[in-house]
Amino acid sequence: MKDDQDFDRDTGADTPRSNASEHSPSRRRFMRNIGLSGLAAGAASTGFGGAAFAAGDKVKEADTDAPAEGMQRVSFKINGEMKQVDVTPNAVLLDVIRHRLDMPGTKKGCDHGQCGACNVHVNGEVINSCLSLAVMHEGDEITTVEGLDSEKDLGPLQQAFLENDGYQCGYCTPGQMMAASYILKDDRIGNSGDELRQAMSGNLCRCGAYKNIVAAIQDARGKVSEA
Repeated sequence: MKDDQDFDRDTGADTPRSNASEHSPSRRRFMRNIGLSGLAAGAASTGFGGAAFAAGDKVKEADTDAPAEGMQRVSFKINGEMKQVDVTPNAVLLDVIRHRLDMPGTKKGCDHGQCGACNVHVNGEVINSCLSLAVMHEGDEITTVEGLDSEKDLGPLQQAFLENDGYQCGYCTPGQMMAASYILKDDRIGNSGDELRQAMSGNLCRCGAYKNIVAAIQDARGKVSEA
């Protein structure tokens, strides 16, 4: 086989090797394509009315008519506003938040409840929204990262993450903040590094910014106690 040819496993023939520079996408384009592929795959698995959501699709909230066959109506308060949506019984809360209510701050990471990227507060407790069905939350009060603080001003926790470089790529940051905001209100958890690392152990950071995240929580707790 010549140096400038590749072996085709399907045909058994040698084929001209393509110019690598022609097909080497930029890092930005690669990450964008990966993100869009993940979005489409995640939407297809949720069973929203039997159809996958394309990027940019907008779905209206439930109207006054009865739900369509196979759908179930659920109402809850999210970030201080009452929402009513029709979902299939197997629709996951994470997907409803992101694709039905257009709140993309909550991230889909492992989709197995192991990374914490999808953390939200439900009735004051932190849960993995990827493991919870939307129909289980009738009448609940839900807070996502969009509802942590004012839209105009950064709260103490967000400011602390910014000042202490508590994020790198930022993908896990919303889930980290949701867990951290719960810790700030829990007097049972001390402010030592060991205690905070244990309390945050359900949140993974692929970039390894753990030290900075702990410093951000300690900083935020000091600011909250002074206020």
